[in-house]
Amino acid sequence: MAAIPLVDTHVHFHDLTHPKLRYAWLEPGAPVDEVTGPDAAIRAQRYWADDFVAETRFHNVSKVVHVQAAIGSADPVEETRWLQGFADRLGVPHGIVAYADLTRPDAARTLARHAAYRNLRGIRDLRYDRYLTDPAWHRGYAQLARHGLVCCDDPAVEEMADARRLAERHPGVTLCVDHAGYPRRRDRAYFAHWRAAMRDLARAPNVVVKISGLGQADHRWTVGSLRPWVRECVELFGPDRAFFGTNWPVDRLYSSYGDVVDAYAEIISDLPEGERHALFHGTAERVFRLGGEPGDAHGGKPGRASGEEHGGEAA
Repeated sequence: MAAIPLVDTHVHFHDLTHPKLRYAWLEPGAPVDEVTGPDAAIRAQRYWADDFVAETRFHNVSKVVHVQAAIGSADPVEETRWLQGFADRLGVPHGIVAYADLTRPDAARTLARHAAYRNLRGIRDLRYDRYLTDPAWHRGYAQLARHGLVCCDDPAVEEMADARRLAERHPGVTLCVDHAGYPRRRDRAYFAHWRAAMRDLARAPNVVVKISGLGQADHRWTVGSLRPWVRECVELFGPDRAFFGTNWPVDRLYSSYGDVVDAYAEIISDLPEGERHALFHGTAERVFRLGGEPGDAHGGKPGRASGEEHGGEAA
């Protein structure tokens, strides 16, 4: 168990039996992602906040940020309502990164509906088109500043210059680059290309990097294979703009939860104590507005939601 409390900034909960939520990527017959690889082991009917707490309760997790998992639901706010119910009952998740299609004319209304839930902290509009240069998407992105929301995104290496220009155009919005820029390969040529693109992206002061999900393209990872990617992120962005996440339960396909957390701790073990605390919890607490001192995700006080009525047990 890592000695420093961890704010896990990238987890996913799901329930395939939920009447109002869809998880197109987990449904029977959904294609297997070529990078993630065979994922039948996580295509269970559900992975609730309760299940995450039970699985991670011995690993010094202090706070949790849930990142959009539902894909294809008629109303994206239903996922936020469902997650806030867990937060009210269990205290987890402490932060919610919800889904909104930022190109839609009603994007501002959708964001306002999400923002009625007190644990909302950000938006992820996961897409693979030319969104970073789309004027309609830019208009929706600009609305995030009104609610103080982070945008979690994973631009391809070839798109990172566009991401930097987006961040510079909207200085009031924090752009969080998920999964360390989601490097798809592990050869030296790709690493050099990725490093140059990330260095350029780091020039925008309102860009932060989430070091997470590195197992997706490195299925038999070791501490040594993760080290260059983790240390380069820390070097380029600094401990005040970098933090950790696990991408759980997706990265359970490649290791146990403790393996990931312990690998992070070992890789940064030579850094000053203050920098290690920043990377494990301090920076994430600031970026996602999670409060001051690290709490206990497995016994913390539940929050109270505002806005629409919500449940949070089964439905």
